[in-house]
Amino acid sequence: MKYILPQKIVYTSGKVENAEKLLTSDRIQLILNEPNLTYVDGKASIILDFGQETYGGIRIQNNTITDNIRCFVRVRFGESLNECSADIFEKNSFNHLSIRDLTIELAYSTDFTFGNTGFRFVRLDFLTENCKVGIKNIYGTSHIYENENLLYNYQGNDVRIKNIFNTAKHTIDLCAQGEFLWDGIKRDNIVWIGDMYPEMIAMTTLYGRVKIIEDSLNFVIGTTPKDGWFNGFPTYSLWYLIILSDYAKETNAMDFLKSQTEIIDRIVGQMDECVLKNGELNYPSYFVDWPTHKTEDEIPGVRAINIIACKKTIEVLKLLNKDTALVEDILNRLLLRPIEVKSKKQIIALKYFAIGEISEQEKEMLMEGGVKGFSTFMSYFLFKTVAECVSPAIAIEMLKEYYGAMLDKGATSFWEDFDIEWTENSCRIDEFVKEGQIDIHGDFGKFCYKGFRHSLCHAWSCGIIKFIKEYC
Repeated sequence: MKYILPQKIVYTSGKVENAEKLLTSDRIQLILNEPNLTYVDGKASIILDFGQETYGGIRIQNNTITDNIRCFVRVRFGESLNECSADIFEKNSFNHLSIRDLTIELAYSTDFTFGNTGFRFVRLDFLTENCKVGIKNIYGTSHIYENENLLYNYQGNDVRIKNIFNTAKHTIDLCAQGEFLWDGIKRDNIVWIGDMYPEMIAMTTLYGRVKIIEDSLNFVIGTTPKDGWFNGFPTYSLWYLIILSDYAKETNAMDFLKSQTEIIDRIVGQMDECVLKNGELNYPSYFVDWPTHKTEDEIPGVRAINIIACKKTIEVLKLLNKDTALVEDILNRLLLRPIEVKSKKQIIALKYFAIGEISEQEKEMLMEGGVKGFSTFMSYFLFKTVAECVSPAIAIEMLKEYYGAMLDKGATSFWEDFDIEWTENSCRIDEFVKEGQIDIHGDFGKFCYKGFRHSLCHAWSCGIIKFIKEYC
């Protein structure tokens, strides 16, 4: 864990003296009669910008306080400036999954840490009248993945690509800092195996073989009933097969691969029951991603995932010197029916990864409107499909437009979802929304991530790290 100082005092109200002192520190230790403090007298507010998305809380070193008065402070964390000033329930800002809004008590000569969430901004509202406090420092506590075995670092001359790469690396490092790999640090502190593919390719591109990937896969296996689907989704068990194959191929982790043979056989058996002889799918539920959920492209997308999983599993079984006949039979059934995409670009990309080709009409749909309709979760598939079916140069420019737009809005980590249309007349995440503007954090989002529930640090957005290595 590291301690970081705020980089900027965004806002103060009430009697706040010497606020700029909070931006500097001579030592992380209190002493009696501190000579240089920030004083807050009575009801007042301070908003701190720590300059970059982080995971943890704040450590408040309080030196003095008015005698015989209890001092209460409301603390609000935010991934955006507007989130840290939002009340509970405002624009879907909850204390669900991580506590972002809490009231604490300060006391004389104390050093306490409060909070455990993803944030960049912190707002402190001092609630007690007739109470004067003297604060030495307010540090952010930062937990982040550290691995000296960095195998890839972008060394090109394109500043835009370099900033995108560094931001993606910061994002995955924040989400990988625990025992297991999380989707996000503000919420979703769960191992979602179906979301791990872009996270896995980001981690292996950066660091090669990493324990956290293997531990995360084993954790989900160990917490799933033997007749169940990982995380309750059939496609998530299929993603496990895809992740396992590419992880073994990228890292040569044959010992880990051999330890998974029973699980491979179990999932293949489940697929065999759910892919009918005529090629129809008969799964208990269908899911690719939220933007395609319950659309006419959802089942074609699931078919593509099935095909990819079969092809990857055949590769794995050959490495293990095991029989591939059943998986080849399932694959042949799947190929009896075409993947017909109506509109969704990410399903076009999955189709390309599944069968190695897309039609001219699908190519036109993929390119129509540029990056409009792209998603962070499917970004690796989308940009690689453009690179191989249209042009690498065009794919790189689209990458710079899509991810660069988040940077232009103040992002220091990449988001759960992003629609390029959100940029029109919207504020940056490090600015208060002005009259006539749209709040890019609080006013957008869809499905389960509306408003401030939307995670602005999501590991599945980092598949582009592998794309950058391959094409930039």
